[in-house]
Amino acid sequence: MVLVDTSVLIDFLRGADNKPVSRFQQILDNSLSFGITPLIYLEVLQGTRTEKDFAVVRDYLETHRFFGLRDAKESYAAAARIYFDCRKKGIAINSTVDCLIAQTAIENDLALLHNDADFERMRKVAPLKIYE
Repeated sequence: MVLVDTSVLIDFLRGADNKPVSRFQQILDNSLSFGITPLIYLEVLQGTRTEKDFAVVRDYLETHRFFGLRDAKESYAAAARIYFDCRKKGIAINSTVDCLIAQTAIENDLALLHNDADFERMRKVAPLKIYE
């Protein structure tokens, strides 16, 4: 099972030609199981520019499976721990939302498909599986 990050979905919706988008297209072509998180849903919708785009993208995203965190308090603490452990090792993470997305992938035993260097940095301190 694959969790598809905002970075891939935005590139896909914009028609970008890169390796993560090609991997996502393979997932779609082969009807492989994948999903998103509520935060990914939020981030992708925030990037829309018109009312029509918002409606079309919302309708598309709502067809995907949604994965969530198990426990608001403990899961958020675990996401903060990822950020904390990275910072302790001198690894800069640019987004706390990415820590929550990573924690969702970890808790749901999902491989993350992304196009965001933050996740590669997090792999150095967390058991985050990457879809390759």
